[in-house]
Amino acid sequence: MRNNRSIISGIDWWTIVLFLVIALFGWLNIYGSSYSFDQTSIWDFSNRAGKQLVWLVTAVVIGGIILMIEEKAYDILGYIFYGVMIVLLIITPIFARDIKGSLSWLTIGPISLQPAEFAKCFTAIAVAKYMSQYGYKVRDLRDLIVPFLLIGVPMLIIMVAQRETGSALVFASFLLVFYRQGMSGYVLSGGLACVVLFILVILFGETALPIGLGNVGILVSTLVIEAIVMGLLAFKERDFRSLVIVSIGVVVCYGIGLLLNIWLSVNFNYIALTCLAFTAIYLLVQAVKYRKSSMGWIVAFVMTTAVLCQGCDYAFHNILQPHQRIRIEVLLGMKDDPHGAGYNVNQSLIAIGSGQATGKGFLQGTQTKLKFVPEQDTDFIFCTVGEEWGFLGSAGLLLLYLALILRIIYIAERQRDTFSRIYAYSVASILLFHVTINIGMVLGLLPVIGIPLPFFSYGGSSLWGFTILLAIMLRLDAARVNKMQG
Repeated sequence: MRNNRSIISGIDWWTIVLFLVIALFGWLNIYGSSYSFDQTSIWDFSNRAGKQLVWLVTAVVIGGIILMIEEKAYDILGYIFYGVMIVLLIITPIFARDIKGSLSWLTIGPISLQPAEFAKCFTAIAVAKYMSQYGYKVRDLRDLIVPFLLIGVPMLIIMVAQRETGSALVFASFLLVFYRQGMSGYVLSGGLACVVLFILVILFGETALPIGLGNVGILVSTLVIEAIVMGLLAFKERDFRSLVIVSIGVVVCYGIGLLLNIWLSVNFNYIALTCLAFTAIYLLVQAVKYRKSSMGWIVAFVMTTAVLCQGCDYAFHNILQPHQRIRIEVLLGMKDDPHGAGYNVNQSLIAIGSGQATGKGFLQGTQTKLKFVPEQDTDFIFCTVGEEWGFLGSAGLLLLYLALILRIIYIAERQRDTFSRIYAYSVASILLFHVTINIGMVLGLLPVIGIPLPFFSYGGSSLWGFTILLAIMLRLDAARVNKMQG
């Protein structure tokens, strides 16, 4: 009894309040987006609002149970939780039904669950456990191999076996955690560069070079990589000697290619890759010779992006599902499909725009009531907020998310042990990624990849997964408070 009182006194109630406000506001909007004219009560458990209320109540119960569990259990059993989760992810495609090209849902009686929604939590625990061990150094490239594997394995299973790209990409949010722990900015910059390179390769991949064989996409991408490397050498490393040698190497490679193209048909994509190979080998020699770990990061960046340039075209056409490819093509302006892949976004923008400053009012949205927007109570629920509550309601929701994420960061910074701090930052990063991507795709700024708005979109798996993620963090924080009081 005394232990229970100490836990309650140590809970960060501001986080609980923000969670409940967002979840209840989401429940109201689920009712509004799924409302039909013959529907009479918000308490009707046969509709989605009623089902979501059940999910919400059970989520609160699950959260309460988690708060009662000894906090040491999450550290001690971290790898066991992770292993069980990996096994569950592997077997899911075997028993799952094909739903819109995805094999990520398990049906247990009347309940359908998506294990990928829980994988984020247990991956965060495993990563926090490994990175909190004595002697771990995040700036050491060798120490990053295991955390990258812990993140990459479930990410790969979800993307390839379950064919659920959106849920897989969420794991990229862990890069922010590494950065907070002191990881070199080269990795984070490299991640952003990879996104840019992917866009360039896809956008110009079908454009042939006029001077020889190959395509514009790979050539431009490799030139961008070389430009980034030169910028790092000049402004970060202050190694002007290496800058000159790399620049000369690039000029010589392309010069030889242009000369050979007079007599032969030269594939300039190979010339570009030769430049990258020369750059990587030279910088690797310099890194070993002078024992400069920062130079090693640049080498890793060159090698990773070189593989990406060659592999992203294959991934785009062979790994991504047809509906995912066309969504990216529509976003990049490669195709115009207002009645197909672009339909959801177009209708969503109409709904949000029609809400203007103050909205049409609760249950008064025409776009949502007449079901013009598909998935308007799940992935596209933000358009319901925009239509019925207007700019003020949308801004208010964003401020609630901002307050929640900032509160979690505050909680993370006050942790005395590394495990709790890393886990809390994982929670903040995952929430930030979900909110940014979901609202970005609803506004047409990012491709539609199908990830929910945390605590807001309809769905039990999502709500339970985020609740477990948040509740474990609160339990770890409560333990810190109790230790201080003791």
